[in-house]
Amino acid sequence: MMGFKILNACKKIYPNAEVTIKGEDFSTIQFHNGTPTMTEAEIRAQFPAVEQDEQDKINLKASAKAKLIAGEQLTQEEADTIVL
Repeated sequence: MMGFKILNACKKIYPNAEVTIKGEDFSTIQFHNGTPTMTEAEIRAQFPAVEQDEQDKINLKASAKAKLIAGEQLTQEEADTIVL
């Protein structure tokens, strides 16, 4: 799970980042195709934003589910969370 958090944090810094990491070890991060190098501190600084994004997705799905159950209209963003 931490590996995904690291990758998502890198994407917060550089949205087009191309990065690989083995497990959860920061020393194994490799930056590809011109992606600028990022320090562990820079990446860790993005963790709160990554965690907030994850919580926002959970909240959005819960809102969509509650509205569906109640027969209410969904916002487009809520509708986009539904997998058909």
